[in-house]
Amino acid sequence: MVSELVTFKLDKTFLKEVDETAKESGFSSRTDFIRASLRKNINEEKLREAMIELSKNFGKGKKKITDEDIHRVREEIMKEYSKKFNIPLD
Repeated sequence: MVSELVTFKLDKTFLKEVDETAKESGFSSRTDFIRASLRKNINEEKLREAMIELSKNFGKGKKKITDEDIHRVREEIMKEYSKKFNIPLD
């Protein structure tokens, strides 16, 4: 994997907050903290998109199903969408 340098400016007060939070969270550097924060944000956005897609399909069936059926189908769909949107399931 090739890394590319990205440069941006942050207010000193905010940068101090970033550094403190990174240290408190156990990150070895501000770069690792920022990288992890960006990954988390991207995964949350992918999950939001998956939930929107799921909501489009909710309620389309006319067949009467049980709560067990709903739970099983939700699990299957979440697995499919986690693969489609590359979202890790915890």
